[in-house]
Amino acid sequence: MVRSRDSREALTYGLQPIRVLETIAVLEARIEERFPGSSLSRVSHELYNVASDSDRIWQRLERPYWPLRVLALAGIAFVITIAIVIVVIIMSFKDPGFNGLNESLQTIESGINDAVLLSLAIYFLATLEGRFKRHVALDNLHRLRSIVHIVDMHQLTKDPERLFTPDSATPSSPRRNFTRFELARYLDYCSELLSLSSKIAALHVQYVNDPVVLNAVNDIETLAASLSNGIWQKIMILDAAGTDTHRDTEH
Repeated sequence: MVRSRDSREALTYGLQPIRVLETIAVLEARIEERFPGSSLSRVSHELYNVASDSDRIWQRLERPYWPLRVLALAGIAFVITIAIVIVVIIMSFKDPGFNGLNESLQTIESGINDAVLLSLAIYFLATLEGRFKRHVALDNLHRLRSIVHIVDMHQLTKDPERLFTPDSATPSSPRRNFTRFELARYLDYCSELLSLSSKIAALHVQYVNDPVVLNAVNDIETLAASLSNGIWQKIMILDAAGTDTHRDTEH
C-alpha cells in the first residue's frame, strides 16, 4: 500500500525525510551566519539540494512502476506461451525413430537447456522493476558519496596544531584566519554535515529493499563515521588547549 506524504511524516519509527530536510536547512543557516559566503556554506546548500531530490526519489521508489510491471508480466506470459507451444510440438512429434534412446536423450537435453533459458528470461523480467529502482538509488547515493568526500576536503587542512605553532608555516601552507573557537565550530559543522549525509543514505533502504543498495549505504555510513572520528580528534585537541589567543588563518 502506497503511503501519502502526510503518513510518511507521521511515522513513529525510522527516519522521517521531512525532519532530515529541516535539520539540514537549519544547519545551512547556521553555517552561513557563522561563515557568510564560505565554501562550506555552499556545500551545505548542495547537501540540501541532494536531500530535496532524494525526497522526491524516495516517493517514486516506494510506488509501483506500473509500465515496467505490465511489460514484465507481458514478457513472462509470452515466454510461458512459447514454452507451452514447444512442449506441445515435442509431445505431438510422431516420427517412428523418435523413441530411440539417442533421440530421447537429445530431446531431454534440449528441453533442459530451453527450460534454463526460459527460466533466466522469466527471472530477468520479474526483477526488471527492482533493478531499475536499484539503478536510481545507486545514482543518488553516488552524489551523496561525492559530497562526503567534498566535506572531507574542506576539513583536511584545518589542522589545530597550526594554532599553537603559527611560526612553523611555510610559503605553501594554507592561509587561514580562524580563531580557536571558529576553527572548532567549522570542524563541528563538517561533522554534522557528514552525519546528515549518513542519514540521507540510510533513508534509501527504507524505500528500497535491495542488498546492493544496502551495501552502498553501509559504505557511505562507514566512510562518514570514519571521517567524523578524525574531525572529532581535532576538536578534542582544540578543547584540550583551552585558549583563544592564537589565530589560525582561512575561509
